[in-house]
Amino acid sequence: MTFFEELQKQRWDDHRYYHHNRINQFLHLLSASCFIASYILVFYYPAAAALVGWLLAMVLRQTGHFFFEPKTYDEVNKTTHNYKESVKVGYNLQRKVVLLSLWALVPVVLFFEPTFFGIFTATTTDISDISGFVNNMAMVWLVVGLGAIVFRTVHLFKLMGVQSGFVWFTKIATDPFHDIKIYHKSLYYIMKGEMYDNMDDWYEDASFENKA
Repeated sequence: MTFFEELQKQRWDDHRYYHHNRINQFLHLLSASCFIASYILVFYYPAAAALVGWLLAMVLRQTGHFFFEPKTYDEVNKTTHNYKESVKVGYNLQRKVVLLSLWALVPVVLFFEPTFFGIFTATTTDISDISGFVNNMAMVWLVVGLGAIVFRTVHLFKLMGVQSGFVWFTKIATDPFHDIKIYHKSLYYIMKGEMYDNMDDWYEDASFENKA
């Protein structure tokens, strides 16, 4: 496959395997808006970008995956949840648990090690210096997020080849814009009482089916 064909395939597999629930799709729409705001903020206020990215965008996105997306047998795609997890190119649910655990540990480590092992100027943990603590925490979160993307990209170089790694990197970077494009009607479907996407309109498109 060419670069753009593989990008379309990765997007298609991600959608059909992990975005059946309309609430999950709507949460991704909200998350995408937050990520775009984070993209803008990172050039002016990196700490604020990290806070928006993790506390709003990531929390909304992962809430959809962990609490609303069905994990039973997938009748639409005729496959099991375990199969989906095994073929997931990026961060499947197990890898996400590890990543989110690292994210949650950052404020704990900073509380007991305010300099984060010499990286920052020491801050106190009382309320008088809470802004310094939050700023340092946000900067570490920013590194964790970027590091997770770089780590998986390089890992995919070895597992699937350089092109696949760069395709996934491109997919992750552009997901917020793509999510808005494909999930902008999610609230409309929820209000209609349609809680699950049967993917009919996607499977009717031969280009998507062929790439999948």
